[in-house]
Amino acid sequence: MFVVVGVTGGIAAYKTVQLVRLLVKAGHEVHVVPTDDALRFVGLPTWEAISRHPVTTSVHDDVARVRHVSLGQSADLVIVAPATANTLAKMTAGIAEDLLGTTLLATTAPVVVAPAMHTEMWRHPATVHNMAVLRERGVIVVGPEDGELTGGDSGPGRMSEPEVVLAAALAAVGASAPGDLAGLRVVVSAGGTREPIDPVRFIGNRSSGRQGIAVALAAADRGADVVLVAAHVEEGVLAEASVRPSVRIVSAGTAEELGTVMAAEAASADVVVMAAAVADYRVAEVSPLKRSKDAAPEGGITLDLVENPDILAGLVRGRRGGQTIVGFAAETPGEGETLLDRGRRKAARKGTDLLAVNEVGWARGFESPDNAVTVIDAAGEVVAARRGSKRDVAEALWDAVLAVRPDQQLTQSRANPK
Repeated sequence: MFVVVGVTGGIAAYKTVQLVRLLVKAGHEVHVVPTDDALRFVGLPTWEAISRHPVTTSVHDDVARVRHVSLGQSADLVIVAPATANTLAKMTAGIAEDLLGTTLLATTAPVVVAPAMHTEMWRHPATVHNMAVLRERGVIVVGPEDGELTGGDSGPGRMSEPEVVLAAALAAVGASAPGDLAGLRVVVSAGGTREPIDPVRFIGNRSSGRQGIAVALAAADRGADVVLVAAHVEEGVLAEASVRPSVRIVSAGTAEELGTVMAAEAASADVVVMAAAVADYRVAEVSPLKRSKDAAPEGGITLDLVENPDILAGLVRGRRGGQTIVGFAAETPGEGETLLDRGRRKAARKGTDLLAVNEVGWARGFESPDNAVTVIDAAGEVVAARRGSKRDVAEALWDAVLAVRPDQQLTQSRANPK
């Protein structure tokens, strides 16, 4: 496949080097078209070495072959990554002042853009308008993700990881990237349940759902057919998963609803990952009307709580043959105990194949772009540990899953006979 990769002037250009490498490694013919500003971040020799083709930014080079038009005409796929606010504005207006601009105007191939900019620029009305216009024209938008940005800022505007962009781009032309989870059906829960007190209030938690969604997206990128069961996840956080053809999203609200959905979806799953934060208790009697402060007894009200069913333990009890079940344990170790102590006790109690244990707190785990997880097996042994972005954690988790699955071990034994 003939692929044109446009690179524009953002610090995220370093990620595009990996994107180009992945495309070339997969056997595609890749032509990189950077802007002049892009070359301030990653130099021309790098693009030529990675793509194995000459690279230029000018419409005045290779005039005999009319390259400023022929690139777009020849392309089966065009990817712009990173796509800055400036470039997206030019695409909307049809401005073609350089080789990338003319290539975009000359192509009839699918166009995929991976925006990258600061949050204020992404949310600016001009950018919002431009994105709406480009989507209406059929441009496929991947990301941006919510996370750390240049200069210590954080928020939506971070370019999606190269593997994510690659999967979306290949899907746009009906292709797919080979993956080590191909053929597996995976169910992942994400977010946090809410237990109603009355029509207005609820008992909930601080889970954003980002780690569970990262797990789901990583599985999809590695070839799995994914069901994502989302418990109160904001639309913006779900955006990337919602455009993936290999990800089906099912919503759940309370712990009871989540348990029902998970049991139904797990019945035909090869791997189940319970990453959602489930409320341990619910209100015994939900008020049909808002509880009025005026009607409350002096000194406040008392809520009677009853324990919710243990969804993870229930999935383990009802598992089918060959199924791998993974749990998450968000813990705050007390005095005289360690994170692993708590994790091992929970793993023994739940009966999971793997348990991803992460310490949470006021500024850790929840509502953070990064995470630190230790994965233990059914015997309580540490089989993986990863600190980094939630996508990095997700990849490490899937590596651990493959290591314990019988079918993967059988494949490895056949490939490496004694």
